[in-house]
Amino acid sequence: MPIVAVANPKGGVGKSTLATNIAGYWASQGHEVLLGDVDEQQSSRLWLGLRPKDARPIQAWEVQRDFIVRPSRGAEHVVLDTPAGLGGLRMREVARLADGIVIPLQPGVLDMHATQTFLKQLTEWVGRRPVQLGLVGMRVDERTLAAGQLQSFTDAADVPVIGVLRSTQNYVQLAARGLTVFDVASSRVRRDLEQWEVLSGWLDALS
Repeated sequence: MPIVAVANPKGGVGKSTLATNIAGYWASQGHEVLLGDVDEQQSSRLWLGLRPKDARPIQAWEVQRDFIVRPSRGAEHVVLDTPAGLGGLRMREVARLADGIVIPLQPGVLDMHATQTFLKQLTEWVGRRPVQLGLVGMRVDERTLAAGQLQSFTDAADVPVIGVLRSTQNYVQLAARGLTVFDVASSRVRRDLEQWEVLSGWLDALS
């Protein structure tokens, strides 16, 4: 039962977008998926409430925000959306449970600075546990100077880059309907699915 946490203490970096689409990917592969949300805004939980009944099922993981415990053994694949500012004891609990931690970040000095500090702390929290870590660039426009700065940051990081997702309204419009890029015709989201190939392989390796 792989458990993936999506975490970054910086707010607004796309954690819920990434968490819901990871859940959508695993569901598209025929897995039974639980999606938990310990963010006060409960964005992922609200997204689940919007999900159509005829979409591939994703169940809610009834996780307590103040005390995170391992889900039931019946779950096949689990995704945990975490809040901004996560740290200390609660982040240690996440690191203790997770098989993989995905760290989304956007191009920008503040985002990269917060992420750099978080990566150092995360290494301590994980300790010797065999937890896979991966960076995902979010809302990246490759034509901008900020994208180049992000590339320089990730080149110097000890954590591998497992995906770079473009800035597109596809994610916004699909989220408003409780859907992901894996729930619609591939012709509509071909570029996005191409960008998910490396990340999908990383997720498969956890299974």
